[in-house]
Amino acid sequence: MKAEDSAVRAVLFDVDGTLADTERDGHRPAFNAAFAELGLDWEWDVELYGELLAITGGKERIRHFIENHVPAELARSGLDDWIARLHKVKTRHYVEALERGGIPLRPGVARLIRQLREANIKIAIATTTTPENVTGLLKSTLGEDSPGWFDVIGAGDIVPGKKPEPDIYHWVLDQLGLAPEQCIAIEDSENGLRSALAAGLDTVVTVSDYTRLQDFTGARAVLSDLGEPAQPFTVLKGNLKDRAWVDVEFLCEMKIEQQSR
Repeated sequence: MKAEDSAVRAVLFDVDGTLADTERDGHRPAFNAAFAELGLDWEWDVELYGELLAITGGKERIRHFIENHVPAELARSGLDDWIARLHKVKTRHYVEALERGGIPLRPGVARLIRQLREANIKIAIATTTTPENVTGLLKSTLGEDSPGWFDVIGAGDIVPGKKPEPDIYHWVLDQLGLAPEQCIAIEDSENGLRSALAAGLDTVVTVSDYTRLQDFTGARAVLSDLGEPAQPFTVLKGNLKDRAWVDVEFLCEMKIEQQSR
């Protein structure tokens, strides 16, 4: 298939919770390791971290925690620089965890990326996590050369507004040189969905343990995951007929159906 013949010219992936279940068993332990390294007695358990995920961005999450749980730290001299240093230590611990191979991709992710490349459909990343986290996850799961498979990687503080603001999606679309009508986003959270919708993108949501009860109004489909031929997805929202996994044909049919309305 030639890309210009496809109803979908690019697929834009979120990272954390979408490509892999990184939050509970990746980022959360890395934050705790960073706290311990810097001599802090903080610990983010699974429940607390689920609440903190309402705040997008690691540095923003740390500041929110300080404001609401340890407000005395607000008097710390050079707080913004200290938060940035703490977050950098956290990123190092997270990348080390990735290098140990402890965080696999979610069902269907590797297959869909491979199929999109074979169909000459562009693939991109649109995330608020750091570039180091993105490349670390890709290399540890898809191979050393895999970051180069992506036509655009939009990550970290490259734009001022974090999700649910649409800034990162606007930036990625601009870099791709494509209109939102030519693309589909894949997300896992309400904040991510709001960001993609605000950028004009049709969006498929694959829920995670942390996000399955969130509001996904406006999503084209809400699924348990991308599915595999031997491991079909569960449809949580959407009329998907006899579909059991997300592939290029699935995405193109979804786009054509939307354009015909």
